[in-house]
Amino acid sequence: MSNSRLQPTMTHDEILAVLRAADDIIGECGRTMLAKILKGSKDKKLLAHGLNENPGYGYFAKHTIAEITEKIDWMLTHDFLRLELSGDLPMIAFTERGWAIERAQRIEMFLAEWNAWLAQGKLEIDMTYLKDRNREMILLFLERVRETGDKKYIPYLRQWAAVDYKKVRAAIQETIAVLEKGAPAARSELLSRKYEELQRFLEEPAFEPHRLKCRDCGERFVFDAEEQLFFRQKGFKDPKRCPACRQRNRLLKMGIDPNEWV
Repeated sequence: MSNSRLQPTMTHDEILAVLRAADDIIGECGRTMLAKILKGSKDKKLLAHGLNENPGYGYFAKHTIAEITEKIDWMLTHDFLRLELSGDLPMIAFTERGWAIERAQRIEMFLAEWNAWLAQGKLEIDMTYLKDRNREMILLFLERVRETGDKKYIPYLRQWAAVDYKKVRAAIQETIAVLEKGAPAARSELLSRKYEELQRFLEEPAFEPHRLKCRDCGERFVFDAEEQLFFRQKGFKDPKRCPACRQRNRLLKMGIDPNEWV
């Protein structure tokens, strides 16, 4: 297998849609459920968990489940998603690059939601929906609000400060103070950074050979690109043993003396 990544077969918007769809099921469901969400399936389990409200629901409605699964596998191959074992079941999880893009996307969605509510004249909002979310994302969202320089968000910020934890409250109060000063709105770079990161990730190799140290024999061995892809798609962690020690352990488990193996 070549170390270069496969030619991209998905657009930016498609990648963002799959990440958005995956966000609601991270660590809880696998490839099959993600494919059903993107298809717009009427699966009973999907509907019972309200996943038909997922923003990515039905995005690939015109595609077959097999075609959608190929797109999900493309996301796995290109290091936007990974599989993480929960017991014996592989669950969908974000990679570092996938989460960096989805986080920025979520921040823009939060702000768009606030703008829509304000346009509708909604002054009272139950801000507990922001509580207990990823702390890093929340702090970046507050940074994004500060970048707008717009005082219209202050009532929402005050309601939010009343229900969240101390560290978040402090960041909210700091944001209110910045907006009250009436500083000119700073140009936001979060959205453009999201697309810059996406383009850079597409251009970088997803899997580069690297050397690992065997915990049994202590020798260094190469974990090549093909093996990395196999391990990623199966939801396995990086190997702890070199190929020779892995083979030795397999033989021992089969009751075969490795020294007599030809």
